[in-house]
Amino acid sequence: MSEWVKSERQVERERVRRSHGRRSASIATASTVVFLVLVVWGVTSSPGWPAVRRTFFDGEQFVAAIPDVLSGFVLNIKIFLIAEVLVLVIGLLVALARGITAPAFFPIRMLATLYTDVFRGVPTILVIYLIGFGLPALRLQGIPTDLATLGIIALTLSYGAYVAEVFRAGIESVHPSQIAAARSLGLSHAKTMRFVVVPQATRRVIPPLLNDFASLQKDSALVATIGPLEALRQAQIHSAQSFNYTPYLVAALLFILLTIPMARFTDHLAARTRRRRGA
Repeated sequence: MSEWVKSERQVERERVRRSHGRRSASIATASTVVFLVLVVWGVTSSPGWPAVRRTFFDGEQFVAAIPDVLSGFVLNIKIFLIAEVLVLVIGLLVALARGITAPAFFPIRMLATLYTDVFRGVPTILVIYLIGFGLPALRLQGIPTDLATLGIIALTLSYGAYVAEVFRAGIESVHPSQIAAARSLGLSHAKTMRFVVVPQATRRVIPPLLNDFASLQKDSALVATIGPLEALRQAQIHSAQSFNYTPYLVAALLFILLTIPMARFTDHLAARTRRRRGA
């Protein structure tokens, strides 16, 4: 069997494509370098740059703040990981509750709708204040007093409402024929949702879910407003002692190092989804 050989036209097309790719990459690299040089020059040549450099880019303050801010960032990660799991569970349950159409379950559907409307309308920082200071003030038995736990509860309530709407959109995107086919095979409504609808909906909403989790990871810093010694709070303590804002830069870089990989992973999943759909 003879070996397949590319035609001259195919070889020429590939050569032109590679040439265009190299030229585009060269232009993009050159324009990026020029842009960065202009930005750096514009910032460093401004009259207030020396004061900004001392206040925000002090090397000694940066190094001194790293251990404490890093230890606080570990608490941010713990808060994020625990809240993420709880948000997924609550968001899915609320989305399923809003999809129940039986008249007998109207109170449950009404409560689920009220929950999403309220907690999507209230800023997350206000939810943290209300939970962090309001729950302990009730003095009820069994109410947690740990500030980090209260922050997790507040973040879960706030982001659970957003994730519920993401799940609901994914569930409603499943074609009705899928549900009709499952019911015709004798599956109950619960089994249809469990084995047919929810798996398909979950695959479709993974990219927007990851975007919400990136926001959740950043908003874990808002828990500092009620007192836990997480990264932002540690940076505040250092800044108050030295009257220098460089510790905030340390906290910002730590959040960036965690958020950027998640953002790129989200882009990768979105691109893979488009390829599967033939877009």
